[in-house]
Amino acid sequence: MNKAAVIVAGGKGIRMGGSLSKQYLPLAGKPIVMHTLEKFFSAEPELHLILVLPKDDFEYWKGLCDSHNFVLPHQLVAGGASRFQSVKNGLMALPFADGLVAIHDGVRPFVSEKVIQSSFEEAAKSGSAIPVVTLKDSLRKINPNGISAFQDRATFRLVQTPQTFQVAKLLTAFSVEELDIFTDDATVYEHQGWEITLIEGNSENIKLTTLEDLAFAEFLLASR
Repeated sequence: MNKAAVIVAGGKGIRMGGSLSKQYLPLAGKPIVMHTLEKFFSAEPELHLILVLPKDDFEYWKGLCDSHNFVLPHQLVAGGASRFQSVKNGLMALPFADGLVAIHDGVRPFVSEKVIQSSFEEAAKSGSAIPVVTLKDSLRKINPNGISAFQDRATFRLVQTPQTFQVAKLLTAFSVEELDIFTDDATVYEHQGWEITLIEGNSENIKLTTLEDLAFAEFLLASR
């Protein structure tokens, strides 16, 4: 079966500080997103890998690949004005319309190979596979009047990526106009009335968005 992964790093997020977008920040000596691409290649060597970056960053990325001798095969696609548009651009670049595609955040380099492989296996059967993990902390909901209320954390899950789907169905899902309720690819898929399937994620698969996250990432790599 045809398989692809769209690695989304099309934003200009600089919450780490400085002017360098987080996907290019060094982790153990090389850009974060390179670690992410390598993890998918290791899990599924036959994957068609698509990397979505800001168009203005293409030459910078090619320079990074040269300086790090990064030769892993991948296709560059220009990102859009939002994550929805960036994912859609990646989907439009797929070389096939029948198969499976995983959508993954470029700054989640610690997804396990098992989760990647399981996501393809489940999506092939049920149409979708969304990795989730249980909550460890207590949870409270803040009402509009400012009063908080206890929530049973056992009934909630934290959603991760990759979110993997049958290509034909996801192309249909992304053919609609973008809505504010589309917080991830699963919500776009659900908008068609299709039920999503949850799979077990891995707790280390955090999204690196702050300096504290980067420090923790260095610790994770050093401890392996």
